[in-house]
Amino acid sequence: MTYKMIVLDLDDTLLRDDHTISERTKKALMTAQQQGVKVVLASGRPTFGMNAIADELQLKEYGSFILSFNGAKIINCKTKEEQYSSTLPPDVAHRLYELSKKESVYIHTYIGDEIVTELENRYTTREGEITGLPVKKIDNFIEGVNEPVVKVLMCEDPDKLVKVEQKLKEEFAGTLSIMRSKPYFLEFLEEGVTKGSSLDSLIQSLGIKREEVIAMGDSYNDLAMIEFAGLGVAMGNAPDDIKEMADYVTDTNMNDGVAKVVEKFILAKASV
Repeated sequence: MTYKMIVLDLDDTLLRDDHTISERTKKALMTAQQQGVKVVLASGRPTFGMNAIADELQLKEYGSFILSFNGAKIINCKTKEEQYSSTLPPDVAHRLYELSKKESVYIHTYIGDEIVTELENRYTTREGEITGLPVKKIDNFIEGVNEPVVKVLMCEDPDKLVKVEQKLKEEFAGTLSIMRSKPYFLEFLEEGVTKGSSLDSLIQSLGIKREEVIAMGDSYNDLAMIEFAGLGVAMGNAPDDIKEMADYVTDTNMNDGVAKVVEKFILAKASV
């Protein structure tokens, strides 16, 4: 199979633990792009938190794309235009806020290029560190969130959040997409929105077949695109149940797992 697209999660996949791309991985991806392969970034991060990485990999020059907010937005890196955008209405955000109070978990969302929350907490602070977005504390979540938002996050200790996830998936079945992007982040998006659905829309617009796509990730919000792609790859640092659903398991994010896939399935074949 000749692969035409590589879709990459960022944190704990493309990026090392210090949020940088290794030289080996960068070289492999740049060589793949030079050979005509599209490199697409797909992350739970907001678009702002992905732009620097897209610039480092020169996605604008190669006419590629960003799937941000777990697929709720598709951004054309060359034109900076939103090819697709999904949002939640304010009343849904307000309902999730009330449930967060009931379940005693933290909650935040995004307005413009800011993370907004009613209660300062280590999880939202961590999100700010990861994305580079400022955290804005508001006095009243319901009054402050009065416009559509791309997604809402509930945050807490992973053991507690698993129980909340199970309960709310039952309550919102058929009405919201719910997934964990990190053990301590539970994300809520419009029904049907995943990295997999966004990837499907993107390749249809480009005339690329799913069999021609490699998708790599490490967490539960990556599962939809791992299952959708022709070659779904789990990182060596992914949970065992993610690995079981993948077609192939590579090395960890700290041991050039992405580079090893690109070298094996794209660059090696190109040199034959």
